Amino acid sequence: MRATVILSALILLALSNAASISAQLKDRPEPPPAPADAEIEGLVDEDEDVLPQTNYVFNPLQAKKDIKVGDFYTKKGSHRAAAARYLEATRWNPQSGDAFWKLAKARERLKQPSQALEAYKNYLLVDSKGNRASQARKRVAELESEIEQLPLAAGGGAASGDEPDKKELKRAIQTVSGP
Repeated sequence: MRATVILSALILLALSNAASISAQLKDRPEPPPAPADAEIEGLVDEDEDVLPQTNYVFNPLQAKKDIKVGDFYTKKGSHRAAAARYLEATRWNPQSGDAFWKLAKARERLKQPSQALEAYKNYLLVDSKGNRASQARKRVAELESEIEQLPLAAGGGAASGDEPDKKELKRAIQTVSGP
C-alpha cells in the first residue's frame, strides 16, 4: 500500500514536470533565420566569425609571455610552435631583440634559412650593439652564402654551372641597346 502511494506521487510529480516543460517550450523564441547566401559567400574561413582578429599594439608583457611559452616549446623540442610564439612576441613588441634572436634560432632548426636570415637582420636592426650582434652578423653572412648556393627553385641564386659569363652579358646588352 505504501509503495502504491509513493508510486502515484512520483507519477503526479512527473506529469506536473512534463506540463511545465511543455509550457516552457511553447514560450521559447523562434531560432534565428539561416543566413542568406550573400552573407555566406563573403566568408573566407568557416571559423572567421568565431575567431577573433588580433590587433597588435605595443604590449611588452604579452611579448614576454609569448617568449616564455616559446622557450617551453623549444625545451620540449617543438620548434614550429616555438617559432610561432616568438613571431607573436615580435608582433607585440617589435623592439624585442630577444624575440628576434630566438625566432632566428627556431627558424634555423626548422631548416628555413631565408626566414632565419630575415629574423637575424631584424635583430640587428633592433639591437645592433647587443651581446649577440657579432654572432648575428656572422650568421647573416653564413646564411646569405648558404642561400646563394641553393637552386633557384629553393629560393637561392643560380647554380654554379648555370651562371653566364660577364663578358657574354655585356655583349648581349650591347646587341640589344646598340653600339
